[in-house]
Amino acid sequence: MARDVIDMTPLQSRDDLVAWFAEGEKPKDRFRIGTEHEKFPFTIARHEPLPYDGPRGIRALLEGMQMILGWEPIMEAGHIIGLVDVTKGGAISLEPGGQFELSGAPEETIHQTCSELQAHLAQLREVAAPLGIGFLGLGMAPTWTRTEIAVMPKGRYRIMTNYMPKVGTLGLDMMYRTCTVQTNLDFSSEADMVKKLRVSVALQPIATALFANSPFTEGKPNGFLSFRSEIWRDTDADRSGMIPWAFEPGMGYERWVDYALDVPMYFVKRGDRYIDVAGRSFRDLMNGTLAELPGERATLSDWANHISTIFPEVRLKRYLEMRGSDAVPWRSLPSLPAFWVGLLYDDACLDAAWDIAKHWTAEERQALRDQVPRLGFKATIAGRTILDIARECLALARAGLTRRNRQDWMGRDETRYLAPLEDIAERGETPAETLLAKYHGAWAGSVDPVFNEYAY
Repeated sequence: MARDVIDMTPLQSRDDLVAWFAEGEKPKDRFRIGTEHEKFPFTIARHEPLPYDGPRGIRALLEGMQMILGWEPIMEAGHIIGLVDVTKGGAISLEPGGQFELSGAPEETIHQTCSELQAHLAQLREVAAPLGIGFLGLGMAPTWTRTEIAVMPKGRYRIMTNYMPKVGTLGLDMMYRTCTVQTNLDFSSEADMVKKLRVSVALQPIATALFANSPFTEGKPNGFLSFRSEIWRDTDADRSGMIPWAFEPGMGYERWVDYALDVPMYFVKRGDRYIDVAGRSFRDLMNGTLAELPGERATLSDWANHISTIFPEVRLKRYLEMRGSDAVPWRSLPSLPAFWVGLLYDDACLDAAWDIAKHWTAEERQALRDQVPRLGFKATIAGRTILDIARECLALARAGLTRRNRQDWMGRDETRYLAPLEDIAERGETPAETLLAKYHGAWAGSVDPVFNEYAY
């Protein structure tokens, strides 16, 4: 989840909210690629989740990373809760249950995002190994109960923890027991944003299937291939889902602003203090009529922070966030930006991708979204299997990356990062099905070997 923004510029009108999104537009030659990935830290000795405090806890891990990186600490109420690279823009942050997230800097090529990832993991191992800490690349914690997992000392998470059970049954699982990998991509205009948003929302279930990697809960198969994706179906309907209105005429920044204004708030931040306004309307804050802050009006900070608490399958900020994928082993992490950059940053491939999805109805898109967590590649839409569509999308992504022709120091282009996904599609087996085959075979009904085989 995003770092809180500090910009106390007062908001005068709805036009200011629209302008905030429009300021994200960039010329194509300045398009960048951001990759965010989360991972579960665990004790190597007993495969347990980490506490925050103590000589081998999350705090020690962050302090060790600060020593190595020299990044600025992010503090809250005397606790270190993250690190920020003020020169390039990357950050390390904590999810509610201690999931360790790298929010990568905006990079020009997937080669650079891959190098950033490898450097991050090497630095992390240097700190973690002496502490007896490992990291797991899975979409859901495979063995832990919620009560075993420590709560990180972040004010926004306390407020969310209290609110989640009021709006869904699985929100706390989302917060404390899941990990994702995300890709953030740019747009050049409002029309470009709308086209990329529609394509990526429609095709997000394809990425969910390709990255499905959360088949275990508390040591047993849970009946799903991506239980992390299933969890989002019952977290908070006000702020998640397939946003069908984005495909209707008139879609643009204004329509997203109206959607965001209708999403209830979680909190307002003033200084270091989080004020619980869960369920309240941002419109009241705009008007100065919020009961908890009488007479106070919203700032750009408040708007940016509110936008960061909205969780649809694709999220508009000043860029687009692809949110549908489970965390996976580290070698496959660069495959997600490769998939989406190939599809969305090449105009011909973007058109071809839209041709795949443009005739799907809102009902068909929703039915696909609902099927994929359980069925993976066997899910269908408009008479086609997801496996068939995934293969077509991967061929398009390869063509798009080939035309981009961004080469590394060895003269290799970015298509090589698609290889793990192409292998998955060729075999027709999601990562979760590979895990389940191991569980029923070589692992002899135990999930525990995952902490060795899938550790970073």
